[in-house]
Amino acid sequence: MEPITLTTDRLRLRPFTAADVDAVDAACQDPDIQRWTQVPSPYTRADAELFVTRLVPDGWREDKEYSFAVEPLAGGPLIAAAGLHARGEGVREVGFWSAREHRGHGYMTEAVDALARWAFTSLGVHRLLWRAEVGNVPSRAVAERAGFTLEGVERAGLVNKGTARDAWIASLLPSDLGLPSPLPYLPAKAGVET
Repeated sequence: MEPITLTTDRLRLRPFTAADVDAVDAACQDPDIQRWTQVPSPYTRADAELFVTRLVPDGWREDKEYSFAVEPLAGGPLIAAAGLHARGEGVREVGFWSAREHRGHGYMTEAVDALARWAFTSLGVHRLLWRAEVGNVPSRAVAERAGFTLEGVERAGLVNKGTARDAWIASLLPSDLGLPSPLPYLPAKAGVET
């Protein structure tokens, strides 16, 4: 897949470029990003260079990960990183981090909504997943504001820094956003044990 750019009322989600290395390096010095995401810790400039110049382009080329730099539509600094990761046919998982100084403005929810709508309307996705380590309340809040339905806890669902950790898991379906699904969906009937 060729990288694309998405826009919202306030944001531009665009491909990363080499010019983003310094901003990615600076944002990923945040202890919360290192604690709750799978970025290396400690995080070095070489990690930022690897992410921006190799991992991101490889993900697009191999059709496995679509990573976006999130910035203000009117121009300005890098706000966040957000992406979709392949998790099987018709299933993607959303992942994101936000620079500390840009939290609390609804940017991440807006970016996740844009990714979800693109996934459902252009990628043939019928199920979008969100996962985060149990305790990552800010990430869960973004997922819930974006319309995800919490499904439960996956025991040892994430491996982060060499340790298996329990993870919250939630899903979003096209119908949750009023969009058609590429597949028919037959939900469990009320009263049937799930």
